[in-house]
Amino acid sequence: MDKRVSAVHAPFGGLGLRSIKTAIAATLTALLYAFSSRNPTFACIGAVFGLGSDLDNSILGGGNRLIGTVLGGFIGLGLWEVEHWIFPEGNYFFRLPLIFVGIVALVSLSVYFRWPGGVQPGSVVLCIILFNTPADHVRYALDRMLDTGIGVIIAICVNQLLTRERMEKWLHIKNKK
Repeated sequence: MDKRVSAVHAPFGGLGLRSIKTAIAATLTALLYAFSSRNPTFACIGAVFGLGSDLDNSILGGGNRLIGTVLGGFIGLGLWEVEHWIFPEGNYFFRLPLIFVGIVALVSLSVYFRWPGGVQPGSVVLCIILFNTPADHVRYALDRMLDTGIGVIIAICVNQLLTRERMEKWLHIKNKK
């Protein structure tokens, strides 16, 4: 018998409790957005990244995503403003040193705030702002921060409410520790 399928953490043909909670968090996030005119994509991504194996890992993973998005968003906004102050129409080659400076600043701030896992998601937002400049770059950055925060908060709440013990009891899974 395949041990992965029979393990306590994978009661449904390889799907573990964390997988189920991740699906619940993303679905609840999308449901919340159904009542608004906002696109749920980045909030759902925040929910997926924010659902860890336990509450501490949810806070760490979600915190990495949120802190990185906030830092990358603000750094990207600042660098976009510098570029367009010097080159009102923009200048691709001027962005090259800006992206270098931006990522160095992002890494430094992430380490300073003790969230080094925020570098990757922050770099994504930073690059989008500099290279895929949305029409309203300020609103774009703020929306990404808000959406990510909503998704992360929902994931943390799901992980807090649906503990392993509670889910095992509800799903009638015997703990084989």
